Amino acid sequence: MHRSPLKFQPIYKERLWGGEKLKTSLGKNYSEDGVGESWEISTIKGDVSKVIEGPYSGKNLEDLIAEFGPSVLGSGVVSRFGSAFPVLIKYIDAKLDLSIQVHPSDALAVQRHQSFGKNEMWFIMDHDPDAALILGFKEDCSKASYQRSIEEKKLTSLLNYTPVEKGDAFMIETGTMHAIGAGILLAEIQQTSDITYRVYDFDRRDKNGNLRELHTDLAVDAINYKAKTDYKKSYKREQNASNELIHNQYFKTNFLPVNQKMDIKLADRDSFSIYMCIEGEVVLRTEEGQLPMKKGETLMIPACCEQLELQSSGAELLEIYI
Repeated sequence: MHRSPLKFQPIYKERLWGGEKLKTSLGKNYSEDGVGESWEISTIKGDVSKVIEGPYSGKNLEDLIAEFGPSVLGSGVVSRFGSAFPVLIKYIDAKLDLSIQVHPSDALAVQRHQSFGKNEMWFIMDHDPDAALILGFKEDCSKASYQRSIEEKKLTSLLNYTPVEKGDAFMIETGTMHAIGAGILLAEIQQTSDITYRVYDFDRRDKNGNLRELHTDLAVDAINYKAKTDYKKSYKREQNASNELIHNQYFKTNFLPVNQKMDIKLADRDSFSIYMCIEGEVVLRTEEGQLPMKKGETLMIPACCEQLELQSSGAELLEIYI
């Protein structure tokens, strides 16, 4: 396989709660109104990312995995996931509050949907004043209390609202009741899954005047009813270094502030690497190619690449691998 960065065409998703920040802040190019999500790298059925530059232009990510296997993914990734691509990478712009929702665990998702679960993390890129996330319960809850709050439309009184600042990072494990609040622009790294149980949507109606479907019955056995306080993750911000952000069994994410030439050794990683540019501009160089990247763009480095050079006078990146 050619050892060069891969650039994919973003897949835009219109959402009831979507705004304009993907266009105005991240420079995305689309004509639709109310786009809330830009899927940067995806193998979700019907939404498989397609390469738009370089020697593999026109091929989609599943084509590359089928043709090159471990050279794309890494032999360790293949041994764990086979030919399945394990992460879904997005930018999300919430002009309005998202619905309150929960995602099933791996075990429940396999049982019900033959799918991965949906553990995910959020990195706050921008926000309006007083913007907040919903993350779990304020205090331990019970199934009975949850169900009663749904019936009485008092669910929000049980939930934990967390203010946000630019640069905050949060880990949202499966089972966590959550919602992105109005005015937040973020980067999302998650397991490859599009399974969501929507439990409350503020009685909003879609553009056709219909209430959106709820999944309150499915959610009952998926919810973690224990209150937690460790959703927000602290991390270092050392310049020209890979600062550990969130590392777990699903993905590893680092924060990279770059203001000069920075070399990254990939030879022993045995995984593809993904770089999301969350501020500034940067050039990525591998053994056989290079591509520039600006704020709001995402590039993937195949596992066969043994080294990477970053060059910037001032950029911030998220680095993701398995």
